[in-house]
Amino acid sequence: WGKPKFKSKKAPRQGFKTDRAKIINGKLRLDKPLGIKTWYDISFKGAKALDGDLKVVSVYRENGKYWASLPFEVEITKKDKTSNKTAVDTNVGYFNYTEGKVNTLPNHLKKLYKRIKHYQRQLARKRVVNENKATKTNNYVKTRAKLQRDYRKVANIQHDIIYKFTTKLVSDYDKIVIEDLDVKKMQMTHVASKGLQRSLFGYFRQVLTYKASWYDKEVVLADKYYPSTQRCSECGYIKTGEDKVGLDGNRKHKTKHNEYICYECGAIMDRDENAVMNLLNLVA
Repeated sequence: WGKPKFKSKKAPRQGFKTDRAKIINGKLRLDKPLGIKTWYDISFKGAKALDGDLKVVSVYRENGKYWASLPFEVEITKKDKTSNKTAVDTNVGYFNYTEGKVNTLPNHLKKLYKRIKHYQRQLARKRVVNENKATKTNNYVKTRAKLQRDYRKVANIQHDIIYKFTTKLVSDYDKIVIEDLDVKKMQMTHVASKGLQRSLFGYFRQVLTYKASWYDKEVVLADKYYPSTQRCSECGYIKTGEDKVGLDGNRKHKTKHNEYICYECGAIMDRDENAVMNLLNLVA
């Protein structure tokens, strides 16, 4: 096979795995490399709270920073039964449920997305000017590192929101109703495709499903064609044709996007709250 080929220094990620890492006195201890005289353990926050059997550790360098992934095998303690139920209505930028609203696209993410757009344009311009040689220049590598850094920040912020929200749901409720959305078809419209992708509908369902199985909670999927938005939660009337509520409301009746007015019983409600109540009726 010949000599081993080392990764290029310009590769976005360098790393290795080890099964000999240990947590000692609240610090991460890795094997001492040959030829190194002084070698120190790595301290980090929250190390003393870690509990369980440490598995294969991944250490990697990305965008000039070093990271370590520490997987622990732990026993999952069951959550207490609450006999409560809730429903989650997914929207672009936020989730609605019985206790209120959770914002998945907070304002500080808008600055990051603007910066990401700026770096993407810079990289595209460099590729147009220099063609295949662009990716080998130092300026291109630096700009790409900045872009990756902001992507990582966005992912960390949104994943933190999803994990905290799903943990609250499985802790407080025994039955959780969500919509079985066909996200790919919804992304076909250019108006909402970017917002849908950033709202992490699929990731939310994935995390909620495996957490519910851990803690013996039930996730109920509403049918794809269940009219949670068009149905009146008070009388059951379903809007059809020109009376339907769209992303921008209803042009015929000149209603806003967040309004639901029933033309059968005259009820006036918030559109998202009405959808949550309709989903909740599936487990009534």
